[in-house]
Amino acid sequence: MKVLAIASIGGHWVQLLRLKPAFKDSELVFMSTKQSFADTVKGFEFHCIPDSNRWNKFDLIKTFVSVYRKIKVIKPDVIITTGAAPGLMGVIIGRLMGCKTIWVDSIANVQKLSLSGRIAIRFANKIYTQWPDLASGKIIYNGKVIS
Repeated sequence: MKVLAIASIGGHWVQLLRLKPAFKDSELVFMSTKQSFADTVKGFEFHCIPDSNRWNKFDLIKTFVSVYRKIKVIKPDVIITTGAAPGLMGVIIGRLMGCKTIWVDSIANVQKLSLSGRIAIRFANKIYTQWPDLASGKIIYNGKVIS
């Protein structure tokens, strides 16, 4: 099984790396918004994409196109992300292409899911929160990535 793991910089990337052992029996491919992160996943395929956020619509389009092109080439069976915008795009594109998709909301979101997480509910096959109080319906609590 080929798993594409996507995350933006900062805490999103740190939390994604904490999930790496869960995919030890899979072909794991990483995607992020900073080329130097390839050094943190030596031995794994790595793809760099442009960063974007909701404040710059043009950058969102560039990121969407880049993520789409890379997913089309990588052909993952599963896409997992810890956010933010580039990960959400991966979930949306992946779902439309028939991939299984997993959203793990950031541990920083204590009172409610992130904006991207709230959008991901509509697209991801599985949504995980790292806070038991936020679990309900489609949102699953199964422990914390960072403890």
